[in-house]
Amino acid sequence: MPNLKGRTLIVTGASRGIGRALALGLAERGANLVITARGEGALAEAAREAEAKGVQVRHHAGDVAAAETARRLVELARELGRFYGFVHNAGVLHAGPFLWELPERHWNEVLGASLTGAYQLTRFALPELLAAGDGVAVYVGSGAAEYNLPGIGAYAIAKAAEEHLARQVATEAPMVASFAFRPGVVDTGMQEQARSATGGAAQQLQEIFGGYKEKGVLISPEQAAEYLIRVLLADPHRYTGKVYDWRKE
Repeated sequence: MPNLKGRTLIVTGASRGIGRALALGLAERGANLVITARGEGALAEAAREAEAKGVQVRHHAGDVAAAETARRLVELARELGRFYGFVHNAGVLHAGPFLWELPERHWNEVLGASLTGAYQLTRFALPELLAAGDGVAVYVGSGAAEYNLPGIGAYAIAKAAEEHLARQVATEAPMVASFAFRPGVVDTGMQEQARSATGGAAQQLQEIFGGYKEKGVLISPEQAAEYLIRVLLADPHRYTGKVYDWRKE
């Protein structure tokens, strides 16, 4: 059974939502952290909260799709010592427009956050984990990867590709526990964005995501984070090359 105490993990998208909850939950278990998000303010606050739990924390604001950001995150993890892997949670939604309505810059942001960010982290982290002979590479996926819903096409495409990347890493580096984690329907900023979507598919998204809120089916970011942390504390290699969805366990 893995012990996270004293090990170092990278968490992306850590300034809010599931990423922030993951960072704080991992810190509670004694893991040292390198956290990132695009904005400095909320990220620094999350770092202070995690540090207050008695662990070492470094934060670096930047776009994880950029090579220099991913490289720096791994450098900071190496400096903290006992680098154990990462959870790539960063994501961008841009809900509402039909695919042909979506501006190119929004397409690039969505694919960059999920897919290119996953590649960049893999590119710089995997050699370190392979040299250590163990570790985890967790990619936060989504049930959206399996269906086509108007208004979130770019996000669904990005998550489908990211989940495939997780399986690819497992095929090429089976000694690292590489898998996709689907957190479920979580009360995050993305849910809010979908409920207030604009564009050609806005009404359909508002009805679907508004229904989640009205029916009370949303779980908290802390609950979602806890499902993943339990796997990391138990046997992450059990899910190597797979998609872990706690709702199907």
